[in-house]
Amino acid sequence: MSQEHTVPGEVVGTEPTEIPEPGAVTIVVPTFNESANVRQLLHQITEAVPARLPCEVVFVDDSTDDTPAVIEKAAQDCPFPVTVLHREEPVGGLGGAVVEGLKAATSDWIVVMDGDCQHPPSLVPDLVATGERAGAGLVVASRYIKGGSRAGLAGSYRIAVSRGATWLTKALFPRRLHGISDPMSGFFAIRRSAVTADVLQPLGYKILLELAVRSRPRTVTEVPFVFQDRFAGESKSTAQEGLRFLRHLAGLRTASPVARMIGFGLIGLTGFLPNLVGLWALTAVGMHYVPAEILANQLGVAWNFLLIEHLLFRERRRHRRWFDRAGRFALLANADLVLRIPLIALFVHQLHLGVLSATALALVTTFVLRFAGTEALVYLPRRGRNKPVRGSTAQQGEPFDSSPS
Repeated sequence: MSQEHTVPGEVVGTEPTEIPEPGAVTIVVPTFNESANVRQLLHQITEAVPARLPCEVVFVDDSTDDTPAVIEKAAQDCPFPVTVLHREEPVGGLGGAVVEGLKAATSDWIVVMDGDCQHPPSLVPDLVATGERAGAGLVVASRYIKGGSRAGLAGSYRIAVSRGATWLTKALFPRRLHGISDPMSGFFAIRRSAVTADVLQPLGYKILLELAVRSRPRTVTEVPFVFQDRFAGESKSTAQEGLRFLRHLAGLRTASPVARMIGFGLIGLTGFLPNLVGLWALTAVGMHYVPAEILANQLGVAWNFLLIEHLLFRERRRHRRWFDRAGRFALLANADLVLRIPLIALFVHQLHLGVLSATALALVTTFVLRFAGTEALVYLPRRGRNKPVRGSTAQQGEPFDSSPS
């Protein structure tokens, strides 16, 4: 559920409020507890942008502090419309907040930037102008081309993490990220016509990567920028965000059926480890090997289920409850064992294959059937529920009428 914030004294009635004329650029700023920074950010935007380019600013706020109230007060001194969309449920993290901002934007160009003043607003007009000159759909502010710098990254650890993440993403998506030197950048301009927000499935804070992989415009260009020091507060980058980033990478990389099948097979191979450990532990305490095999197999099934839930089918989990998914997956995995022996017998007696060849063919057959069954019976929507159930999203709030009268 969303909350709308308006300037004190403004009367909000049942009559529709007049919407201001769209600006030449909508600046989307996702915020989480940035009350110490937003006043300075609005001041910098006021100093750098409106004189060169008409603008509006949309804050999409997931804060638990007084950030919305601080924005409301600071907006009264701004010569451009300012809107706050406050989300009570931060679905998709910072990336989800940006998607809500894209949906709320009214301008042809949208610039996404952080709320901590590390992205210089003075570059906003140059991003839009570069996009217009190049006929580009996406303009990335890059720290890694001539004239750019990552100076604002605090400490060698964060620099190493940033460079490692950049290398990893470019290695995983060489075609989609061709021409983008800084896919980890959170500062970019995109044409509203170049992106369909509904196809995006963000997880965490690397929204540019999500845009480039799922909805990349045909023409992309870059401009250099110097990453500034944070004005106030501390970075929101944590180990948990790092794990969410890795999960996001896995989800993007396995978006195609072939990639999912390969991932499914690799996860299945890792399931041998808990299976063997469980078998060793059960037989060590004196259990007969037959029931021990059956129980140990369930450990491998549980291991595989947890991994495919988080790495392969994260965006499809909402179609069924977790116990429904787990039960169906377990039935398919155990049916694989039951089906394999009759298949081997069939291949030996009817196709006259050797035992090893028949076993290998049976393994491949049951693997393909199990993958297809997992997709169709566990993770596809039930009939009559073809539309995905979306999480709570913010609705566009009334803009602060902060233009001078």
